[in-house]
Amino acid sequence: MESHTVRAEPHPRRWWILGVLCLSLLVLVIDNTVLNLAIPSLMRDLKATPADIQWIIDAYVLVFAGLLLTAGSLSDRYGRRRFLIVGLLLFGGASLVAVLVTEPWQLVAARALMGVGGSILMPSTLSILITVFDDAERRKAIAAWSAVAMVGVIAGPTLGGFLLEHYWWGSIFLINVPVAALAVVAAAALLMPESRGPARRLDPPGVLLSVTGMTALVYAVISSPSKGWASPEVLTAAGLAVLALGGFVLWERRSAHPMLPLELFRNRNFSGSSFSIVLMSFGAGALLLMLTQYLQFVLGYGAMKAGLALLPYAVASAVFNILGAALGQKVSSRTLAAAGLAVMAFGFGALAFMTADTGYGLLITGLMLMGVGAGIAGPAVYATLMGAVPPQHAGVGSALNDTVQQVGMALSVAVLGSVLAGVYRSSMPESAPAAARDSVAVALRLGDPGLARTARESFVSAMAFGSWVGVVFTLAAAVLAFVLLRPAVAASSAARPGLVEAGG
Repeated sequence: MESHTVRAEPHPRRWWILGVLCLSLLVLVIDNTVLNLAIPSLMRDLKATPADIQWIIDAYVLVFAGLLLTAGSLSDRYGRRRFLIVGLLLFGGASLVAVLVTEPWQLVAARALMGVGGSILMPSTLSILITVFDDAERRKAIAAWSAVAMVGVIAGPTLGGFLLEHYWWGSIFLINVPVAALAVVAAAALLMPESRGPARRLDPPGVLLSVTGMTALVYAVISSPSKGWASPEVLTAAGLAVLALGGFVLWERRSAHPMLPLELFRNRNFSGSSFSIVLMSFGAGALLLMLTQYLQFVLGYGAMKAGLALLPYAVASAVFNILGAALGQKVSSRTLAAAGLAVMAFGFGALAFMTADTGYGLLITGLMLMGVGAGIAGPAVYATLMGAVPPQHAGVGSALNDTVQQVGMALSVAVLGSVLAGVYRSSMPESAPAAARDSVAVALRLGDPGLARTARESFVSAMAFGSWVGVVFTLAAAVLAFVLLRPAVAASSAARPGLVEAGG
């Protein structure tokens, strides 16, 4: 028979539990960043076509983003630790399946199953964190959690480059299996507490509408660069997203047991931090999209060296995550978020002045500034969002945090991808081959030194324009954070009341 108690003290094994949560997060982040490096190997060994590659990438994103809110809501009802372990098992098992495939369609299916596991796993990492740490330590824990995410984004290409240089393409999926197994064992061995919100009925219409709407929205965003913003397919998906998400909002407003309590958005801290995260994620996605190509196409770095070249961003972010968490006890989240985002804008500004001959010097300045800004703003924004979520909705609150990050990243790839392609194409001479005007990679492979020089200069011009777009978005995020977030300093007292812990 279960007993239900209110936690008065932080969990005695909370820092060990944080290690498990960070390990679980790390396996997801690394997996999301290494697949692009394996595209040449997949085309060679699996005979995958460009359309196959697109589905291998998109299958995971569509399922992951579409199910996040549902998975977070269900974890609140049925147990966050349970969903963490189930998600790890599914993700690790699907990764093993991916290693064994022999056909592209099989890898698409495996990636979709990995998306299911990731959507179940991801919200639990943050919702468990805020249930085992009290207000005095929660910001430090979130800083560690977000620092691991930042490090994983950079470590992924580095590790992936090493594996692909020394082993076969399946090694990038095989690495997930022991990490997931270790996290499952650690979660069980540490006797991680189970927690859930008060018992509530399921919300099947809300589930159906949210899954349909989010999947259609993400599909429209990620398809727009290749198919065109005005293509019938993208417009249909966008229209379906509007209808489904609009229906979701109307249904949730009248539902007695909503999966996403819409009154959360009346809280300025919740709505302000949500929109700030979208724009901050846009900036991070833009950084990776532009700089990974700059390092490889303009500077001629290999995949592994390009990953290592981005390490200053991860180091600066990790260091200033710790500083940002410490400052959060004395400085308001509004000030930290706005200041950090403004510093990120200066980082984008530095990148806007790069040329084909600038080299790595100015790049590292921009990287350091962006890492510092992300480190200062990240803990403040995430802690503010989760601090505004009632404990009984920790899972769906965490899922919403993950969802807005996914949307922000997808938007950055779609918008900046279109901007980069358009400016690059317009900067190339009319006399250049059509394929070279569409792709800097093709221009470099043609073996014409003059064309290669022109293509590099055109790409850097496109990157400078994209950097100015990044400046605008991050400054908008800074203003939004300063206007919407309340100026209160983080609490340093005991845990918030109302957390229900389930023990067997």
